[in-house]
Amino acid sequence: QVQLVESGGGLVQAGGSLRLSCTASGLTFRLYDMGWFRQAPGKEREFVSAITWAGTISYLSQYADSVRGRFTISRDNAKNTVYLQMNSLKPEDTAVYYCAAKPGLERSRRAIDYEYWGQGTQVTVSS
Repeated sequence: QVQLVESGGGLVQAGGSLRLSCTASGLTFRLYDMGWFRQAPGKEREFVSAITWAGTISYLSQYADSVRGRFTISRDNAKNTVYLQMNSLKPEDTAVYYCAAKPGLERSRRAIDYEYWGQGTQVTVSS
């Protein structure tokens, strides 16, 4: 079965950095769009970033306005892993971060479109 396993969360001071990783198994990774979502206490799950298969070996990246310029998504198909490099972290970035996967070729920022989900990793940014 498909499994997504996140790692890399933790506690960091404002202005610091973290890199999240998500390793997938049970799917043809290179053909899947991979996304990162987050959910803060009392709030709905929100889109953070996605890297979409655009055919052959091309991928397109998307970012929420709140993280553009601070976060970078990347993937290593040889390792079945997607990364989220988070720089200049702010207290409002505090949330549980989830990795998600969907079959590729059509970009989406909607959580409902993603078929597989990881268990989440906590990111806490102190002021």
